[in-house]
Amino acid sequence: MKETLLKKAKNLPKSPGCYLMYDKCHKIIYVGKAINLRNRVVTYFNNSQKGIKTSILVSKVFDFDFILASSEGEAYVLENNLIKEHSPKYNIRMRDDKSYPYIVLDRNEPFPRLKYPRQFKRGKGIEVFGPFAHGSNVSEVLKIINKSFQLRDCTLREFNSRKEPCLLYQIKQCSAPCVSYISTDDYEKDLSNALNFFKGKGKKSLKILKDRMALHAEEEEFEKAAFLRDSIECLKVFLDYTKEKTVEMEGFLSKGFKNVDLIAYFEGELELDISVYLLRNGILLGQKTFHFPLADMEDPPEEEVLTFLIQYYTTTVDELPELILSPFSKELIKTFQNVLNLESKTILKKIIVKGFIKKFGSLYKMCQKQAFENQRMRLNKHESVIVGLNKLKELLSLRERPLVIECYDVAIWQGRSPTASQIVFRDGLPDKRSYRYYHLKERPEGNNDFEMLKEALSRRLKYGDLPDVFVVDGGKGQASSFREVLKLHNISIPVIGLAKAKVTQTNFSSPIIEKEEERIFLPGRSNPYILKKNMSLLKILVKMRDEAHRFSRKLHHKKEKSDLLSSWLDNINGVGPQTKKKILKNMDCSFEDLGKMSVEEIKSYLNITLKVAKGIKEYLNSIYG
Repeated sequence: MKETLLKKAKNLPKSPGCYLMYDKCHKIIYVGKAINLRNRVVTYFNNSQKGIKTSILVSKVFDFDFILASSEGEAYVLENNLIKEHSPKYNIRMRDDKSYPYIVLDRNEPFPRLKYPRQFKRGKGIEVFGPFAHGSNVSEVLKIINKSFQLRDCTLREFNSRKEPCLLYQIKQCSAPCVSYISTDDYEKDLSNALNFFKGKGKKSLKILKDRMALHAEEEEFEKAAFLRDSIECLKVFLDYTKEKTVEMEGFLSKGFKNVDLIAYFEGELELDISVYLLRNGILLGQKTFHFPLADMEDPPEEEVLTFLIQYYTTTVDELPELILSPFSKELIKTFQNVLNLESKTILKKIIVKGFIKKFGSLYKMCQKQAFENQRMRLNKHESVIVGLNKLKELLSLRERPLVIECYDVAIWQGRSPTASQIVFRDGLPDKRSYRYYHLKERPEGNNDFEMLKEALSRRLKYGDLPDVFVVDGGKGQASSFREVLKLHNISIPVIGLAKAKVTQTNFSSPIIEKEEERIFLPGRSNPYILKKNMSLLKILVKMRDEAHRFSRKLHHKKEKSDLLSSWLDNINGVGPQTKKKILKNMDCSFEDLGKMSVEEIKSYLNITLKVAKGIKEYLNSIYG
C-alpha cells in the first residue's frame, strides 16, 4: 500500500494546494497545505525520518486526494475551510471553543437595556462593545453598573406585560421605565453614564456615583449609600485593570488604531501555548489562551500557530481588530493578512511584524509571559489533559494518544424507563454535540446493568465512527459486558471500568479512617489502577463519569416533567396535541408560580389562546386556591 501511495504522490503537480488523507472507510483523517504538493506529499510515504504522529497517520492512510490553489494564501484559506467542514481526527483542534462575550445595546427597544451575550446579530440600531475575555470580570461589572444607574434588566416580554414596578424598583436598583416612572431623556442620561465604563470614560461616571453616595449618606439613606460605596470599589478595580496595561496604547491611538490584538506563543516540552491580548477603544478587555500538544504538529511551530490563528479569527471572532501585533516573520505576515481579509467580513488595516514590536516592548512581553505562565500553572495543577491522556495511552499500551473517548452510564427511574447515556470527550474535553442517550427495554428482573450495557453498546455500534477508548461506569463486570459485545463484532477497542472503592487508613489521631478511592479496571490486568497516582487522568475520567450521571438525571427529569405535564394538561378543555407541545416547550416554571399569574400573563407566557389560558387558570385555582 505504501509503495502504491508513494507512486501516486510522485505524480502530483508541483503547485500550491491542499491534500486530503483518507482512511479505509474513505473518511478524511487529515488535511494539509503545501506550496509544492508533490514534494510535500512524497515525504509521507518515502523512507525519510518521521515523527511518531506522522508515522501513525501514515499507517492509517488508505488513499489521498488533492485540490489546487492559485497561491500559498489561497491554500491557507482552503485548508481552513476543509478543516472546519470535516474536523479531521489528526488536525490540531481549538482547545478553547468558547465564543467571546460582548456588551450589546439594542436601540430598537424602548428604554434599551445592556445585555451580555456570546452570540448576537448585528444590525441597525445595535451597538456593540467588546469583545471581552476572562480577566476583566465584565459580567459582574455589568450587574453592578445596571443596579448603580438603575437601568432596565428585564426581557422585552416582561417589560411590555408589566403593570406594576418589580422588586428591583422597591430597593432602588431599577428606575421602573416599564410603568413610566422615569422619562426617556433621564433614562438616556443614566444609560450614557453606564456606557462610559466601556468607552474609556469611566472616571466621569465614577464621580457621578460618588456624588449620589454622598447625597444618600446626607439624607441618612445608609443602605443605599453602602451599596454605592461597594459598587464604586468594584468599578475602580475594573478601571484600574484596564488602565494599568494600556499606558503604551497611546502610541497606537495617536496612529489611529483603537482596536488591537497582541499575539504571542510559548513552546514548552510537551505543549505549545498561545496568548491573545484584546484591546478595544484603547482598553485592555482581557486575554484569550489556547494550547495544543507538540506531538500533533506537522509543521514548524510558527506555521502551526499561523494555521491555528486563521481558524480562530475566521471561526470565533465576530469582527477583526484594526491592528494585530504578531510573532510571525515577514514572509508569513503577508499571508496572514491576505487570508484574514479574504475570509472575514471586516478589513484588517495592518499586521505589525516581530521587529516592530520592540517599540511596544513591555506590553508585548506581558503577552509572552501570559503564554508561559498559563502552561506552567496548568502543568503544576495537574490540569494538562495531554499528561492525562498520555498516561492512559501508557496504561493501555496504545500506539497513539487516545483522542476520542466515550463514557457510558445506565440509569433507571423508580424501577422504570431505563436509559443509557453516552458522553464523548475529544482531546480530553467534552464534545456535547456528540452526546447521545438510549431508551432501553424494561426487564422483568428490574435493574440489570450488564444486560442494559450490552443493549446500549449493540445499538451504538450500528452508527460507526467508533472512539479510541470506551469507559464504563462500574467495575470489572460492567467492563466485561462491553468487551463481550465488542468481541462478538470482532472489534478491538480497549474498555476500562471506572469505579469508587472504600479504603481504610490509620493514623495516630484516628485509628481507622474510611475514604473513597477512584480506580479503573484495565483489560488484562488483575489489580485496578489507583487514579490518584495521576491527577490529570483522574480529572478527565471523573469529569466524564460526572457528565454521564448529569446527562442521565437531565433525561429522567425531562421525561418526568413531560409525563406529569401531559397528564395534567389532559384535564384542560381545548388542549390538543399541538397546544400541548407548545406548552411543554414554553413552560420552564413551577405549577405554583404559573398559578400566581393572571390569565393574560399565562396567555402571553405560554403563547396560547385566551380560552386555554382561562382553563389553565381555573384548574390551577382548584389546586392551589
